Order: sequence, then structure tokens, then C-alpha cells
Amino acid sequence: MQLRYSFRLYPTPGQQIALARAFGCARTVFNDGLRARQQAHAAGLPRISDGELSKRVITQAKNTPERAWLCEVSAVVLQQALADLNTAYRNFFASISGKRKGPKIAPPWFRSKKDNRQAIRFTRNARFSITGEKLRLPKIGDVPVRWSRTLPSEPSSVTVVKDAAGRYFASFVVEVTEQPLPPVETETGIDLGLGHFAVLSNGQKIDSPRFLRRAEKKLKRLQRMLSRKAKGSNNRAKARRAVARQHAKVADARREFHHQESTKIIRDNQTVVVEDLAVHGLARTRLAKSVHDAGWSAFVGMLEYKARLCGRTFHRIDRWFPSSKLCSACGTLAGSMPLNVRSWECTCGTVHDRDVNAAKNILAAGRAERLSACGGPVRPPLAVAQPSEAGSHRGAA
Repeated sequence: MQLRYSFRLYPTPGQQIALARAFGCARTVFNDGLRARQQAHAAGLPRISDGELSKRVITQAKNTPERAWLCEVSAVVLQQALADLNTAYRNFFASISGKRKGPKIAPPWFRSKKDNRQAIRFTRNARFSITGEKLRLPKIGDVPVRWSRTLPSEPSSVTVVKDAAGRYFASFVVEVTEQPLPPVETETGIDLGLGHFAVLSNGQKIDSPRFLRRAEKKLKRLQRMLSRKAKGSNNRAKARRAVARQHAKVADARREFHHQESTKIIRDNQTVVVEDLAVHGLARTRLAKSVHDAGWSAFVGMLEYKARLCGRTFHRIDRWFPSSKLCSACGTLAGSMPLNVRSWECTCGTVHDRDVNAAKNILAAGRAERLSACGGPVRPPLAVAQPSEAGSHRGAA
């Protein structure tokens, strides 16, 4: 399987100018290609092929005075920018035709130098190389890298990214072989929430760090300082970078928390079962800020790829499964249960913690769905008849 390994770059002032030039050239080629296809579509002309588009906006454009400066950067950077445009169009057409699953994708739009993220990509054809503690990029030079770990294999490409906080990163695509961990007997179901970030079926509760909530006071102060700066001034640019750096700290802390907890869960359990939450729907409610702060989708994605990498079993159950209202002891389905009800008692006499009971039901549902293909039980256990339900009732037909 392929994974991305990201490392922090520390380019010199001259290298930052060269990278800015490469970002601008890649952005220009992307916009020129998009404009050419839009004009052809508006004029009712046939679609411009990928090869013809590359010839127009790169090869022929370099010979014109308006685009002669495209020769100052690596040709691979320009070709990869055009490849991104072609991929965006293919994804758009696959989305509107129904071949691509998930939400509908908008057509590609023009890139701006004011975008929060600027990126260029080098493939093996660009002959980038790792020389000691530095990354050698064509027409840019040897850029210092903070190597936090070793690459497991030879990278097939590297993407140089500049984020909104002004930081530079090198993202390598490498092929990683699966390294199964020794098998264990334990399995777990995970109920994700806001009061606690995650509750496991064994009763363990992982507290929610609420990184964004804890940083709100400083973010408010920085946002007030930003709002007072004149638009277009250097002070406003400095204030904007300060806000972006604070948001980057929050995102980095959240990502580190997700990595630590997902690694522990995958290492200690052979099977991990989670609920397929409707995060996009919850993000449109009054709990939107807390939902985004929790980052459930990123956490579940880490669980999924780490389970595959370590030889574990990962399973999702249907989001409509009534995990909170179903008694894990007898299988009785309770009535409506508002969010403020954190514990409840079943008619069989079992008192449940809402989140722990949901985690147990998620694990049981995951086991049932996995065993269904092998002829195992797929239905929940029959509920025990209560004394008031047994026998015939007076007046029954």
C-alpha cells in the first residue's frame, strides 16, 4: 500500500524565492489550461486532448514573450500542474455521471496566489534526490529537511507544500509493505462522542482534549488584531500569518492525539468496529464546532489504514443501527432517548451507561455482520419475555 510521509523543510531566502517562482508557474499553467478548455466549451468546439493542451500552454507558451519565464522552472512541475487539471476534470465528469461515489464534485476553478495552500510536485522524471540531510530539487537546490524518521522505500514522487502559516513541507509517496503484528484475542467496539472522544466496549473512556476550545481565547485576540489592520498592508499580512500559525498548532496537536490513540487501539485489539457517523450532517447543526474539533473522520481513517498495515480487522456498521437504545444484555429496544440521558435502566433490570452500552452493541453488530458470510448468527438475541407480556391478556381476540 502507498502512504505519504511528510517532513518539515527549511529553505533559505533564495530557495524561498525559487519556490515562489515555481508555485506561480504551476498556477499559471493550470489556469491557462482551464481557460482554454472553458473557451473551447463555450464556442462549441470539441474537447481539447491532454497532449494538445500540454503543447499549447507549455511548449508553445514558452516561445512567447508573455510566458517566456516558464523556462525558469522544471518542466515536470508544469506537466504535473496540467495533470492535476486533467484529474480534476475526470473526477468531475465521473461524479455527474454517477460513476464516482460520494457527494457531487464541482468543476475545477482557477487557482489564486492568495490561496492558503501552494504546492508543486516532482516525480522521478525530475530526478529529485535525497543527499544526506537535504532534499535536492531541480532548479531550486539542496533544501534542508528535518528528518523525523527514515523512509521505508524509495519515494515515487515528492510534493512541496507551503501552508497558510508560511511553513514548508515535503510530502513523499512511498510503497509500504504490510507488517502484521502478533495476533491478540481482544476485540473492541468504539462509540465516538463529544462528552468523551471515544468509549470502548471494555468500559475505557478516552477524554476529549477539545484543542480548538482551549485555543479560542488566544484566537479571539489574534482575530481582533487582524480585523483592525488595513487591508493590503504588511501589518495585516503579519496578523493573518499569526492567526494561521495558531490554527496550525491546534491542527497539529489534534493530529498527534489521533495518531497516538489510534495506534494504541490497533496494537491492543485484533478487531476494531466503529459506527459510520454522518459527520457532514452533524457539522450543519448547533454542535458543528465541537464536531469539527473532535475530528472523527480523520481518526477513523487512521484506524482503517493502520488496521490494514498491521494485519488487523476493521469494520464499520450502519449509521442507522440503534446502538444507544438497544440493551446489550437482553436485546430490548428502548423508546426515544434524548442526548441528555446518559444512563438508563432496561426492563430486564440492567442499568446501562449510555456510551458503554453503545460500544458493546457496536462490537456485537460488527461480529454479526462479519460472521454472516460464514453462516454465523446475524440477528440480535431474542428478548426475554417480561411477566406482564407472558400469557393471554383478558379481552384478547
